Amino acid sequence: MAVKKILRYGEKSLREPSKEVHKVSKKIHELVQDLLDTMYASNGVGLAAPQIGVNYRVFVIDTSTNEEPLNPIVFINPKIVKKSGACKSQEGCLSFPEAYTNVRRYKNVTVKALDINGRPFTIEAKDGTLQARAIQHENDHLDGILFIDHCINRFDANNELAKFNLPPVEEDKLLEETELENELNND
Repeated sequence: MAVKKILRYGEKSLREPSKEVHKVSKKIHELVQDLLDTMYASNGVGLAAPQIGVNYRVFVIDTSTNEEPLNPIVFINPKIVKKSGACKSQEGCLSFPEAYTNVRRYKNVTVKALDINGRPFTIEAKDGTLQARAIQHENDHLDGILFIDHCINRFDANNELAKFNLPPVEEDKLLEETELENELNND
């Protein structure tokens, strides 16, 4: 299909909740192909529809490494149904070119979604793997949540954002993650 322009942090639609997909139509197939083309062209690990200006509950990930064949996974109307454990990781986002900061994530997640053919599937991602973190990151985009909302230190995050001429963390969007914080402090 096509490589699309990725919206940058500060664009209003990145903060808007996305709509459910009612039918996996030709339009959704084209959207998925655009997401994959754009993600691969940008050397990304994942990309959500809102990042290309389409507020539908669709995202793609591919956590394969250089030595492995491409392994894209399509998530339509995903729902994280189980989460446990906590991990800290350094994250970035294609909507925040080159900016990275430490965030809190669940170590283990189970997600249910529809695939490109509209068939339901479940994935369990464990041990704080890239797949587990990518699923949470992209799923957040569908609810207008950005990775910096999970930042461990907003001052560090703001310094990083400033280096790349990006707006500062929106303090009213910071997530209170007491459960994750407590678990990380007990490790």
